[in-house]
Amino acid sequence: MLNMRKKHEEKILEATHFGGEDHEEIDKEWEEFAKLMDKKKKRQEQSFYPCPPQEEDYISTLMYGRYSRQLGEFAKLEALKQAERRRLKEEKARKRELHGYQGKLAKAVTFLWKNTFARLGEDWVFLALLGVIMALISFTMDRTVQMCNKAQIWLFGDLSDHPLTQYGAWVSLPLCLVLFSAGFVHLIAPQSIGSGIPEMKTILRGVALKEYLTFRTLIAKVIGLTATLGSGMPLGKEGPFVHIASIVATLLSKLVTGFQGIYENESRTTEMLAAACAVGVASCFAAPVGGVLFSIEVTTVYFAVRNYWRGFFAAVCGATVFRLLAVWFQGADTVTAVFKTNFLMDFPFDPQELFVFALTGAVCGLGGAFYVWVHRQYVMFMRNSKTINSFLKKNRFLYPAIVSILVSSVSFPLGVGQFMAGDLTSHDQVSNLFSNFSWTSENLTVKEQDIVKKWTTEHTGVFINLSCYVAYIFIFSIICSTVPVPSGSFIPVFKIGAAFGRIVGEFMHMWFPTGMRYGGKVAEIIPGGYATVGAAAFSGAVTHTISVSVIVFEMTGQITHIIPIMIAVLISNAISSLLAPSLYDSIILIKRLPYLPDLLPGSTGMYNSYVEDFMVREVKYIFHGMSYEQLKAVLKENRHLQSFPLVDTPSSMILLGSIQRLQLIHLIERQIGKERRLQVAAIRMREAEEKAREDALRRAEERKRRPSRFQVVPAPDLLGVRQMSENQLDIERPLYSPTGGQPKKSILKKTNSFTLKGFSPFMSTSPGSTPYTTVTGAESRIRLAFEAIFRKSAQLQDVDNGSSTQALSSLPGEKPQIIPISPISSKKVQLPKERVCDMSAEEQQSWEYEQMQMPVDFTVCHVDPAPFQLVERTSLLKVHSIFSMVGVNHAYVTAIGKLVGVVGLKELRQAIEDANCGNLPAHNTDASSMGTNNDLKEVSGNDTDLEAATALMSNKE
Repeated sequence: MLNMRKKHEEKILEATHFGGEDHEEIDKEWEEFAKLMDKKKKRQEQSFYPCPPQEEDYISTLMYGRYSRQLGEFAKLEALKQAERRRLKEEKARKRELHGYQGKLAKAVTFLWKNTFARLGEDWVFLALLGVIMALISFTMDRTVQMCNKAQIWLFGDLSDHPLTQYGAWVSLPLCLVLFSAGFVHLIAPQSIGSGIPEMKTILRGVALKEYLTFRTLIAKVIGLTATLGSGMPLGKEGPFVHIASIVATLLSKLVTGFQGIYENESRTTEMLAAACAVGVASCFAAPVGGVLFSIEVTTVYFAVRNYWRGFFAAVCGATVFRLLAVWFQGADTVTAVFKTNFLMDFPFDPQELFVFALTGAVCGLGGAFYVWVHRQYVMFMRNSKTINSFLKKNRFLYPAIVSILVSSVSFPLGVGQFMAGDLTSHDQVSNLFSNFSWTSENLTVKEQDIVKKWTTEHTGVFINLSCYVAYIFIFSIICSTVPVPSGSFIPVFKIGAAFGRIVGEFMHMWFPTGMRYGGKVAEIIPGGYATVGAAAFSGAVTHTISVSVIVFEMTGQITHIIPIMIAVLISNAISSLLAPSLYDSIILIKRLPYLPDLLPGSTGMYNSYVEDFMVREVKYIFHGMSYEQLKAVLKENRHLQSFPLVDTPSSMILLGSIQRLQLIHLIERQIGKERRLQVAAIRMREAEEKAREDALRRAEERKRRPSRFQVVPAPDLLGVRQMSENQLDIERPLYSPTGGQPKKSILKKTNSFTLKGFSPFMSTSPGSTPYTTVTGAESRIRLAFEAIFRKSAQLQDVDNGSSTQALSSLPGEKPQIIPISPISSKKVQLPKERVCDMSAEEQQSWEYEQMQMPVDFTVCHVDPAPFQLVERTSLLKVHSIFSMVGVNHAYVTAIGKLVGVVGLKELRQAIEDANCGNLPAHNTDASSMGTNNDLKEVSGNDTDLEAATALMSNKE
């Protein structure tokens, strides 16, 4: 490198004295030299740590060489680099937490929304859009699942000559789909596993579950559920669709910033999520009324009537679009029910059959409670069995593969599957169970005979096949629900109830073939009506809901059996509620979700337990006068807290309000963010330039007054390079060299030697410090040649300006700098339109330290002046009621305005469990009286009013 520089200097000297090479060749060689320097500087980073110094710090010797940089200096630079990386990482994290979606698509949608749909009414447009999106997802999923099921049946029928090949084809497709679903869900979002209704029930109670309402979870839920249902496993999609609708509503609220104000309010968030749950049910079965009622019963404890219209409007939009898509793409004649039935309208049932319907509801209630109990016992057995766990932990795909092969083998049509209509899809099975004729009748049409053949064999009849079908769905729906894939349980229990009701109806038709006579009229028994009653009763018993009766009305398109269905559902619900919790509550207990349980009616602890017995006394708070450094430490230590109480001083602890975590992060961002740092850097740069300009003017005036001891004349232009005289140049020179080069020394002081010390090819140079030179300065010609060459290589020409001069803009208020452009140079480089002034790493670190020591100004952020508060002697029953109705997740406990504690869902849940178990807290009377005396002293010390002390004493009692 040094040799190349020496050679280059020799060539310049030859060109200066003898004119052996022209300037173009010198410029080419200089470009090659500059490229080599850049190549050396841009070497690849080392893979080990710490990185060695740069090559310029390495000095070659005869043996191994040595590094010229000191170890302390190198360690200091490495520490600065690490601090800079850490600062950039924290700044990105703050921006990521402060700003949600910052993509171009989100900004475009936001602009479009604000100028179009937002003017029509945000709630209406949002809910309609939610319903349309969910209808599209539901219809697309149904078509995909139908294609997968038909492909499996087609492979089985096409390979009829080889039973073994048929079995392989029947098992392989579901196995691949289940394994794909399990692997995809595990990689993308494990939170999408399972139903989703227990999680939504917990979220609507005020608990924020991590990553349950994200885009990744949506993708995993939709694709995983499609693959799971396409495999033919006895699972449903209603529960997952409630979760999917909630995710879509959350993502829409974040994408459209017009709804950001709505979703910043926790109560409005609950309202929109409740409407999303209704849309999820309505888009599955095209049942808007039943979907709204079912979402209210399943997900909420206290429902605000003012939100009723939101759920109905969104559900109607979703159900309408879902059925219209069937008309447009599936060839349906008109908008009809999902499972269309044709029951008799004149005499649908005899009054004497009501007793049978009630008995069916009672049996379904017992069966529903037994289903929930078996499900819980199986899950606990699989969880607590060490042998099974050690075997299944070898590979996460082992258990899904075993279950998939087992289910496919049992449902194989040439094996046990022939006794349970294994070659029918789930939709066809339910449609056959709701058919409007008796399977035991002899006078059947060709179409009816085809249906009966699916449910009978040469050796078995209808009753044995239906019993096998009930047992198959009952057992394998429980087993399949434990596979780590998205799945629901409503459709399986719905089919169990329909099959059981069909059995009862066929028995009734066999015992009374001509019907039951009442009042001189004979009403024929319809087994399909018993199937609808059984489906509603059993699904209602498992879910503890009454709205399934309305869902059945809308799914079948018949309201003739409204009285039998309602009687059976009420009886089944009453029995199952006494014996076991609902399936969703059981899953909440199994998963140990932070859900708020109900207080038992006979518990005495609800009246004898108070807030002071279970509140958290060590409260994390912020106060007036704290520094930004203290605020940052509080936020860093309590990452799980979403809001912080604001008090007056740490000594008084008077509660002034609460501030959201996002607001506090925004305060720190305003104080030490990039925008503020660039503003401060620009101000400092402007002040430094003004000061340097004043110093330059002062030195110029001093030079004019200084007498000269030599006679000087202007130096001739030896190289023919056009030079500008001093009277053409602006007096404002560039203040700083881009590479930090040293200032040039005047040649008047020393003309016998010349050195390149501190030289940089990118210095903004001029012909000299002054326009004068000595008459006898021979070396000055060499210096002028060097400066002309280096200046020519450093000049850049903007593509937008083809003139021979270029004005570089700087900060406002500063005159542009005129840089002469060499006519020989042909380089064209795009210059930046705006110069960004930033601090160095050390300056930035010191500036941030100074800013973080300043007191926090809480007036620039939003402070909730009335956070939810309780007093110490509030009973457990009141706290439970308030938390359940309002939907808050925490409350501050105060005593005469003084913050003394905080209560969250975790503490309240533990207190309720203790009260239900009879574990009452021990109240210390002495401590209570001591606290009362202390409070009286505070009141008497702060205020001499006797009435205040008396009121406090009565509250304590």
